[in-house]
Amino acid sequence: GWGLTNESRRVLGESVKFINGDSHHPHISMTDGSYDGKYLFINDKANTRVARIRLDIMKTDRITTIPNVQAIHGLRLQKAPHTKYVFANAEFPIPHHSDGKVNDGRGLEDTENYYTMFNGIDAESMEVAWQVIVDGNLDNTDADYTGRFVASTCYNSEKGMTLADTMRAERDWVVVFDVEAIEAAAKAGDFETLGDSEVPVLDGRKGSKLTRYIPVPKNPHGLNTSPDGKYFIANGKLSPTCSIIAIDKLPELFDDAIEPRDAVVGEPELGLGPLHTTYDGRGNAYTTLFIDSQIAKWNIEDAIRAYNGEEVNYLRQKLDVHYQPGHNHASLTETKDADGKWLVVLSKFSKDRFLPVA
Repeated sequence: GWGLTNESRRVLGESVKFINGDSHHPHISMTDGSYDGKYLFINDKANTRVARIRLDIMKTDRITTIPNVQAIHGLRLQKAPHTKYVFANAEFPIPHHSDGKVNDGRGLEDTENYYTMFNGIDAESMEVAWQVIVDGNLDNTDADYTGRFVASTCYNSEKGMTLADTMRAERDWVVVFDVEAIEAAAKAGDFETLGDSEVPVLDGRKGSKLTRYIPVPKNPHGLNTSPDGKYFIANGKLSPTCSIIAIDKLPELFDDAIEPRDAVVGEPELGLGPLHTTYDGRGNAYTTLFIDSQIAKWNIEDAIRAYNGEEVNYLRQKLDVHYQPGHNHASLTETKDADGKWLVVLSKFSKDRFLPVA
């Protein structure tokens, strides 16, 4: 009955015009890094929307269309001290013009006008609090356990407009966002607005005080925070590697005391097509290998030791799974309460190909 009843039309708001959706990345609100059972947030990539579901009554109560961008893909929540923000990556760069008009058909050949943005949505009001311009296409994102840093995988550093052009460089980036600096800049008025939108738009391209760009191989996809709060792990997709980023090095990086690659403390080679990593809370990581149709179990600290030159085997096990796995989730692993009991691996390419899936 959605879109037919008065109640559902009120919740849909301006997005009542859409008759489809492409749901991605449901995540539950947190307090101090643990689930609080208040809200679930989910994004619609096709129509650039984010919805909030009240978990006490299991109903959608707000849907927000994100302005100035196209295709909300990666979505994660602030973990600490509570879910103040919903962090949403807009994936595709689109043309923006000096008069503030967005993607209206002009200047399609001038790719210098193309960019996309990282979006902070107020979890209570469901209003977009701010947007940050980035270099490249944003993919997936995750937050730390302090409330200060959020990291996003970012591909197409080449600013390519064809598939081949987006894959030429051997390294792309993880973009790290300093939430406290973004809030301060927005409060100080260090922003612009675009078109009819009143949302503050801040410049987070290379050289900005709001962001740091950490080079990682190649067209990275998933970005996952370890439940002990120590690491962001970026999955290589077109590289057989994952990149381990030490979160405790990020303050030094933003102070320009170290170089961006100094924040990478490990880069284990796992297999073909790493997409997403989850954890068991006992020091092991589990990464889906899309091309190999496997899940790789590996030890994080051993991978760091190997990166530092020690002769150590960080791989613990590889398990065949059906088929072409993408997302994977271990129980409570997106919180500090990971219990290591269950691992669910999701089949990405099952449709019309195989019967024994999942």
